[in-house]
Amino acid sequence: MDRYTFPAQLCYETPDQIGVIFPDLPGCVTVGTDEGDALSKAKEALGLHLYSMETDGEKIPVPSRLRDLPNDENSRYILVDVWMPYIRSRVKVPSVKKTLTIPAWLDQAAHAAGVNYSQVLQGALREILSAPRTRQ
Repeated sequence: MDRYTFPAQLCYETPDQIGVIFPDLPGCVTVGTDEGDALSKAKEALGLHLYSMETDGEKIPVPSRLRDLPNDENSRYILVDVWMPYIRSRVKVPSVKKTLTIPAWLDQAAHAAGVNYSQVLQGALREILSAPRTRQ
């Protein structure tokens, strides 16, 4: 998706800062010095959080409706939207070229199957690096 809109809770806990949390996105939080700063930082936090979810292959949840969220005297809900093509273009993950050696028969079979070596290697590395490690 190119555009996302999520509710954000502005939390007025202290006079000199406004906390921002996204109830549908645990861990997506930020803080601002005033409402303008909080909104700016909320957009940045939302965009980076969603970008991270996209690149990790996580499912983006359906946003809650404002009317379904609980109100209290120290907070207010607002809608925050982000345009993901802009976020994606700003977050550049550099790539490095690696040379590898595999048996010729394996290369032929992979080529015939239309295998993308970069995707396979990245996927395998992610799996290996996220697996619990045992000491040898």
